[in-house]
Amino acid sequence: MKKIHVLVVDDSAVARKTLADVLASDRGIVVVGTAPDPYIAAEKIRQRMPDVITLDVEMPRMDGITFLKRLMSQHPVPVVICSSLTGAGTETALRALEYGAVEIISKPRLGAKEYLEESRERICEAVRAASVANVRKLSVPALAVAQKLTADAVMPVAAYSPARSLTHTTDKVVAVGASTGGTEALRQFLEALPLDAPGMVIVQHMPEHFTTAFANRLNASCRITVKEAANGDSVIRGRALIAPGNKHILLKVSGAKYFVEVTDGPLVCRHRPSVDVLFRSVARNAGKNAVGVIMTGMGDDGAQGLKEMHAAGALTIAQDEATCIIFGMPKEAIRQGAVRKVLPLDAIADGVVRACGNDGQANDQGGERWR
Repeated sequence: MKKIHVLVVDDSAVARKTLADVLASDRGIVVVGTAPDPYIAAEKIRQRMPDVITLDVEMPRMDGITFLKRLMSQHPVPVVICSSLTGAGTETALRALEYGAVEIISKPRLGAKEYLEESRERICEAVRAASVANVRKLSVPALAVAQKLTADAVMPVAAYSPARSLTHTTDKVVAVGASTGGTEALRQFLEALPLDAPGMVIVQHMPEHFTTAFANRLNASCRITVKEAANGDSVIRGRALIAPGNKHILLKVSGAKYFVEVTDGPLVCRHRPSVDVLFRSVARNAGKNAVGVIMTGMGDDGAQGLKEMHAAGALTIAQDEATCIIFGMPKEAIRQGAVRKVLPLDAIADGVVRACGNDGQANDQGGERWR
């Protein structure tokens, strides 16, 4: 089996050594070098192109975001951000994902050595996922979108609020699950939705504290309202609720009203929030009035839950391989017979809206774009 060659870039000597040791403990990973800043990293890349780079953000001479932007516009390589990002730093991390980073590992400012050692499995899994990621050269339009989102993120929510239809419930519900590569896939999907799109509940595998900033950025760029879910939030037309990091989210129903429950609980499929937890609750409480969408990501989270939705009569959709960064979660759902339609990313929003129609339940008479 081919070894994964990794370059570790971090200005902290302790973090460099700890990360190198953690990665080297995986028999499928070889650390081919370390660098204390992007300039030295660039020289090492010229000598030998790694399969994956782990990259800190706060570094001397050139910050990690600038380096990432240049790297992805010239010589794309899978990048895992590993940095001390909390609070305002989450905006920086989200920008890194928009510029092409595959995954984010958040480390504390204090006790980073112990944290990295304890997170050995997650770090190695992130690098393995990155090594098979379908990274693409960052184009000028993509860069412009990322920069626009950075500017729009400071716009008040009210700027988009007055015309939204947020006062009516709907008995049509869309449940979406995504992981690696999902932040950009979700952005494209949600930005394509009309103002009166069906109510949605979303699980994106993401560290705690990141989902608030992620939801706010999406809210600034989408016609629908996007917010981090709070316990008891109603699922209503024109709004998407994103599960908070480190919390499970379930769909509940009371009469004609759908709402969410945000709760603690054990890891499911190694994740919290888990896509399976959401999908299973949707199968039980929405049945044939639901649409399930599984997007790019590594692993099998969501496959079993989507199968339960399919069995309950819901329309189930998977993102196709060509447009996935990682064709893991959709592939497993397809393998298990949980998927009725396979669509490219740019067709999913239209497919969801058409599928929900106006008859009160999801259907698969979605028109010419189904395939």
